[in-house]
Amino acid sequence: MIEVSSFSGVPVGVLGLGKSGFVAAQALARGGAEVMAWDDDLKKRDAAAEAGVTIVDLRSADLAVMPSLVLSPGIPHSHPAPHPVVARAREAGAEIIGDIELLARTQRDAAYIGITGTNGKSTTTALIGHILALAGREVAVGGNLGTPALSLAPLGAGGAYVLEMSSYQLELTFSLEFDIAVLLNITPDHLDRHGGMDGYIAAKQRIFRGQKAPQAAIVGVDDAICAGIEHDLAQAAEQIVIPISAERAVARGVYAAGGRLIDDSKGGPPCRYRHRGDRLRPSLLPGPGAPPGTHRDNRRGSVRQ
Repeated sequence: MIEVSSFSGVPVGVLGLGKSGFVAAQALARGGAEVMAWDDDLKKRDAAAEAGVTIVDLRSADLAVMPSLVLSPGIPHSHPAPHPVVARAREAGAEIIGDIELLARTQRDAAYIGITGTNGKSTTTALIGHILALAGREVAVGGNLGTPALSLAPLGAGGAYVLEMSSYQLELTFSLEFDIAVLLNITPDHLDRHGGMDGYIAAKQRIFRGQKAPQAAIVGVDDAICAGIEHDLAQAAEQIVIPISAERAVARGVYAAGGRLIDDSKGGPPCRYRHRGDRLRPSLLPGPGAPPGTHRDNRRGSVRQ
């Protein structure tokens, strides 16, 4: 578990004692914060209290003493109506944040990879974590996937957090700028929690907040909404933008075609990856010359510049 020491000696509210909220309360307490935790569910309050978490009824407590309220992502903070404790905290001037924000403020030296989308984000998150681990990187995988972010191991420079980010979590995360941010797709979902489709889209787009090159935005373009987001990001030219598709070729992107994964993200003759058994083996598509840099041609066992 990560100790959140940035609130040492400071009263901090925690609303919601499910998986992520319970771990957040423990992480804050271990870091020296004066935790004021609450859940509307008596069983969750009792379980947290038995584990040593300080329970305070935030519905009636003086919230002016706490600068921050850590909110579990499943609890509404705006639509269809904010939870009464959230409304009270806002009136008292407290910031409303989530556990991912606590992770970002605590583990500043690690790299961050965030994955969101309506569908497929859990599988993609797990796969990216698996690939990085096989490549020898120090990696921790969590977030909306089911493993609370603050239960992960502390990582320093060279380590990477791979986080599945729900729209709820993105709305509660403010300081984190993802080194790599992935948006897979957007279709209508959770519209009551976001005040409609525009609010849902805006929440998903927050994964790209603050990015600057060489940070990268990877955007699925197989639905019209995400295709528009990719276009706008590319036009703004603030970060590296890589479109991806499972349905068609995309210029300067990565796409699937004929059972192969084709990487055209650098332009020029693209690299393709053919699945053979349990390995993806790269080869060069026919064309004049090869991509710049050093490449190992697996068909010939030679190195080419």
